[in-house]
Amino acid sequence: MERHAIYPGSFDPITNGHVDVIERAAQMFDRVTVVIAINSRKTPLFDQSERLEMATAALAHLPTVEVAIHSGLVVDYANDHNASVIIRGLRAVSDFEYEFQIALMNRKIQPTVSTIFLMPHERYTYLNSSIIRELARYDQDLSDFVPGPVAAALRSKFQ
Repeated sequence: MERHAIYPGSFDPITNGHVDVIERAAQMFDRVTVVIAINSRKTPLFDQSERLEMATAALAHLPTVEVAIHSGLVVDYANDHNASVIIRGLRAVSDFEYEFQIALMNRKIQPTVSTIFLMPHERYTYLNSSIIRELARYDQDLSDFVPGPVAAALRSKFQ
């Protein structure tokens, strides 16, 4: 039986920290779907298709990883697509409480879907998409923080 995991997030934009988690997940599972989840509480810089394009380009080196867009509950996506695991990234202890609550709710809704937590490499623990957008706004070098196609997309947004 294929081991399929999903890694949801807004990915506005995808960072090297995200890519690090996805690369490790790809070693653990037969297939990983990066799910660009639409969060009604956020106003993204990039639209869905732009985020899909950036993530697809950033992950092209991983043949068992695909990218999709979903606007409903992530646990429903997992169930509908036969994914048995939801991967969540934890950068700091402060991420854990929120992620833990979501994991428990997901397990209540869909008991056959488990959540696992992966930490990015320590060199990426301080990264988040909000910081990246702010650096891009002030024309800073993003090469250590995001894949090349993402840096180019950010530069074009703020020119």
